[in-house]
Amino acid sequence: MSYALKSPVLLTEQDDDATDNLCEVLAGLGQFPKFISSKFFYDVRGSELFDKICELPEYYLTRTEIGIMRRYVVEITAAIGPQASLIEFGSGSSMKIRILLEHLELLAAYVPVDISRDYLVAAADRIQREFPLVEVLPVAADFTQPFELPDPKVMPVRNVVYFPGSTIGNFSPDAAQNLLRVMYGEAGENGALLIGIDRQKDRSELESAYNDSAGVTAEFNLNILRRINRAFGANFDLSRFRHRAIYNDAAGRIEMYLDSVCEQVVIIDGQKISFTAGEAILTEHCHKYTLEGFTEMAGSAGFAVHNIWSDPDEKFSVLYCLRDQV
Repeated sequence: MSYALKSPVLLTEQDDDATDNLCEVLAGLGQFPKFISSKFFYDVRGSELFDKICELPEYYLTRTEIGIMRRYVVEITAAIGPQASLIEFGSGSSMKIRILLEHLELLAAYVPVDISRDYLVAAADRIQREFPLVEVLPVAADFTQPFELPDPKVMPVRNVVYFPGSTIGNFSPDAAQNLLRVMYGEAGENGALLIGIDRQKDRSELESAYNDSAGVTAEFNLNILRRINRAFGANFDLSRFRHRAIYNDAAGRIEMYLDSVCEQVVIIDGQKISFTAGEAILTEHCHKYTLEGFTEMAGSAGFAVHNIWSDPDEKFSVLYCLRDQV
């Protein structure tokens, strides 16, 4: 379904079943350990807080990835080629896409996809105003599931899925594999994937990035409870939970939790969820990759790594992967 807006963009909105989302939240809180999907971070407030995280001195990921993009943008855009349709999964504020839009030739369309509708529309509107010659076609959808792409006015030579920020690391290995398969489908014949991955490194540097001194990541983590309260009429008391992020060496990932500071009962849609003192809700995994490990995972989903661009310290990499023609 499409909606004409006061802004110059036209939004394509996929069906989002609130009942399914509620069931997902309740099912996660019924597990041990309790779990809430990280996709629920990204309402307008959550997206704004994440933008603040990206500017923090401890959070090396964004500035390192942007440095790679700026240093190698000519090579990256040459790999993409002219008249591509660029499909950005989880576009957020679309910071990094500007680097590509400034250098890509004859872009067929830019399709930002995000679950946070209002934030997506505002960001797409800004992009359209900055790049009036680019057709901007935002899609409000849960990109972990297949969705219908809008038809651009110019037929693209190829679809290139763009997934920056090492957001792929937020998914379990199985879920990441499934997401790559969704990307494979959306890329279509002759398509490609441009993706950022965070590399495995020293524990102290990783834990510092997710436990910033200003407390922005803690506020971002707690905001997921605020969103559950608003969306599903829950009664989480945010003052009764504390943010915690640790690096799990064996699994190669950061784990973010919200710890209950006391024994308590939370009610969601009439259902009682009991917490013991110290009991945790897992809100996010942030997997860190080796190049070999990610190449293998991408290959299992049908993508072959074609180009790799990294920073001098090899903290982060941007990969261009071609869709297997089988």
